[in-house]
Amino acid sequence: MSTLDHLDEPSFDTQASSGNNGHQLVNSDDEFNSDLDDFPMELDDSNLHSNSNAGHLNRIPGVGSSFNKVKNSFSNAFFFRQPRNSFSNFNLQPSTDNFDDEDYEQYNVNHGYNIGKKIEYEDLSAIDWQMEYAKERERKKKLELQPGFYGKFLWLLDISHIWIVLILTGISVAFVAAFIDVVSRWLGDVKFGHCTDAFYLPREYCCSGIDLKDECPRWVSWETSFHLRHDGVFGYILSYLFYLVFTVMFAVAASILVLFYAPHARFSGMPEIKTILSGFVMKGFLGFKTLIMKSIGLILVVASGLWVGKEGPLVHVACCCANVAMMLFPQYYRNEAIKREVLTAAASAGISVAFGSPIGGVLFSLEQLSYYFPERILWNSFVAAMVAGVSLSFINPLRTGNLVLFQVVYDRVWHRFELVPFAIIGVLGGLYGAFFIRLNIYFAKWRQNNQFLSRRPVLEVAIVALITGIVTFPNIYTKIPTALSLSHLFQECTESAPGNLCKNESWVSTFFLLVLSTIQGFFLTAYTFGTNIPAGLIMPSMVNGAFMGRAIGTLIQTWRLRNPGFILFESCPVDGVCITPGVYALVGAASTLCGVTHLTVSTVVIMFELTGALNYVIPIMTGVMVSKWVSDAFNRKGIYETWIQFKEYPYLDNHNDQPIPDVAVESIMTKVEDLTLIPANGSTVGSLHDTLETSSSRGFPIVKSQDDMTLVGYITSNELRRALIEHTNTPRDTPCTFTALEPTTPTLGHGASDSYSADDASSIGGRQDADGVSLFEFDGGHNHAAIGASSAAPVNLREWAELDPMTLSWESSLQLAASMFAKLGLRFILFTDKGQLCGLLTRKDVWLLLNSLDDLSNSMNEHFEENSASTSSLTARGRLLSTLSYSLRGSEDEVRLLAGQDDDYDETHQSQESA
Repeated sequence: MSTLDHLDEPSFDTQASSGNNGHQLVNSDDEFNSDLDDFPMELDDSNLHSNSNAGHLNRIPGVGSSFNKVKNSFSNAFFFRQPRNSFSNFNLQPSTDNFDDEDYEQYNVNHGYNIGKKIEYEDLSAIDWQMEYAKERERKKKLELQPGFYGKFLWLLDISHIWIVLILTGISVAFVAAFIDVVSRWLGDVKFGHCTDAFYLPREYCCSGIDLKDECPRWVSWETSFHLRHDGVFGYILSYLFYLVFTVMFAVAASILVLFYAPHARFSGMPEIKTILSGFVMKGFLGFKTLIMKSIGLILVVASGLWVGKEGPLVHVACCCANVAMMLFPQYYRNEAIKREVLTAAASAGISVAFGSPIGGVLFSLEQLSYYFPERILWNSFVAAMVAGVSLSFINPLRTGNLVLFQVVYDRVWHRFELVPFAIIGVLGGLYGAFFIRLNIYFAKWRQNNQFLSRRPVLEVAIVALITGIVTFPNIYTKIPTALSLSHLFQECTESAPGNLCKNESWVSTFFLLVLSTIQGFFLTAYTFGTNIPAGLIMPSMVNGAFMGRAIGTLIQTWRLRNPGFILFESCPVDGVCITPGVYALVGAASTLCGVTHLTVSTVVIMFELTGALNYVIPIMTGVMVSKWVSDAFNRKGIYETWIQFKEYPYLDNHNDQPIPDVAVESIMTKVEDLTLIPANGSTVGSLHDTLETSSSRGFPIVKSQDDMTLVGYITSNELRRALIEHTNTPRDTPCTFTALEPTTPTLGHGASDSYSADDASSIGGRQDADGVSLFEFDGGHNHAAIGASSAAPVNLREWAELDPMTLSWESSLQLAASMFAKLGLRFILFTDKGQLCGLLTRKDVWLLLNSLDDLSNSMNEHFEENSASTSSLTARGRLLSTLSYSLRGSEDEVRLLAGQDDDYDETHQSQESA
């Protein structure tokens, strides 16, 4: 079952604030703003359409100005601007020194700060960015109202909390990374032997001060423990068996841990982190149990020698650390928007400790993970990455002063003629990434459709581990840990280089062994990434690229040594070293990393920080640039975005340049006749209960009446259900209203309220439920028993509803709607015509559309087979694509093909599922 089958979309309002009659309080940077509500004036609607874009944005009577809503949303949500406190400019603020909580809440209602009652988000639902930031503004406003020195102290204490969370996150992720590194290296060395007098020490610590090629008396291999010669046949077989046993045992243990104790700890976690940061809720994914199990699982996976890495999953670990740290401060933990700002900063700390690259970590968060990245998040990311890097350097897990094992320093220069082989490496890196993404997703789909393996994930991991052990042990380059292998490949030629990397007389065997290692690592990584273990692909991608780059560097070096007088080598010194194969390995690692992830700037900066050599930035940029061009020619999306699409997460990339057809949204939206509506006055407790039980809708637009489709607001089924729970003991025939029961003094932006009256009740009639009360339908002016049957005071549900939802004109373009969904993080948009409700479009609809267009551009014939996860999804795609395919390709045959899929389309079912 796909993720979209469980998606609650939209689950929560997009409310910033509302007044008594629905006129929106506009928070802007203008000097004249919301605090002029204290004047008994009405807004002049004529000025609201003076903007050139106003033709697309209706002002809705009883709802608020949509144009000002868009203006306010872009200002506060997209750019994360906080509204100015105009009380500093106008002395209109009433005295609040003696306010209690009840007075303060009423003050907020009168001044447009009321955000209504909001409940906890459901799992697999989207957050309301506007509401969350409105909550934060309301909390800060309340804090500012505290008088005197005590108020200043509370303000300083409040702003210090975010820095405490960032510092705790940086320190904790550094300790976790160091613990993973030390323990995994010890367990990895256990596959080959043990330290005689300290079994808990890895070989490097056990043989401290002794070169790896020299004999170490304290370290005893397993064949030596059984009194066998390590160069004999039986000794080789015994060491082979120990290697296989520990490889399978560690991998199976990791798989069992995440399968039975923390399913969220599986895989990389990067696609889920990207989706969460875009506003998606995944409960338990950042929990403490996930943190513990992911850390232990990474230790076992790295120690097993499987061709996956820990660098990507460390981002998940860092976000878990930040989420746990935020529990100390409920004001941040309970605000989903602020929480995502902190998680973005925490991600940079994860990359900082993974590569020893604090600046690269900040750029990685900006380029790969962030959905919104204002200046304050950039500063927070910088602090988190710096604290993590400094903490790891103090811990010094490698005992060398380096933050990572593969950190190198080059003191040689490169020559201009080498730009050509660097560009060739970039081409190979782009091809590597393109074919890797396709092969990995192919394996993932095959695994998903294979009933035997999908039901036995642990067995699959055991088989993969066994095969990995069998093919990697005989190869000296793949037998050792990937980080150590990358370190050797990056190094300049020395006497301690492993194998034949620096032996010119055996360059042929070295070249073919490096090529073999590249092919071997390619297939092992493509299949292993996606199995039931905590696993990343950054490190194996870099190692495979380093193999490839080192092989090309070996060819160029041999060519120069055998033809020193060739015209290309005129700039080389006569007796000195001209070609450095380690640089080619570095460029190869950067190129493949870019080809797989489509990261550019952060990749260059990370590699620069690893080498510390400014003069090698140009070769790295050359390889990365060419790799990006080649990989984009095959795949517009990187591996993480591809996995997001494969898992059907409703992620809309606000940086995506995918072309969107210029068609009217009228042909895409769900029409008003297919929606379940709620009257503003006329419902009863019983009728609302029946609506929730009989309707599969996730939300209900609120209109004035059946004859008058004037939009009043919107309420989600989740909030309506919670509101009715509070009135469990209320009789079923008790009337309910979504308008103010008592008129209040009109102010600027807030006209007289729609008071409840018997006239409103008398206009309701039509279909009745079992208790004889009207469920929804209206009947002109006949007086039925909807409200008059009960003399009880009406139940006011106004505080649970959103009275100023985001609206657009029904003639708006799909491009505008899709842009607002992506840029503002909306979950639904209501479309109106002069205030009359016309239809609804959800984030899920747009996501389905864009992904269907992507599939259409790849393969029209395979589209419906690959995307038929549910009937509602299939029919939705059929209707959307039948409208748009002709504008994309101009093929009437395709239009007829797609339109044929729409014969059994049930608009009501689709609208309720998507809404």
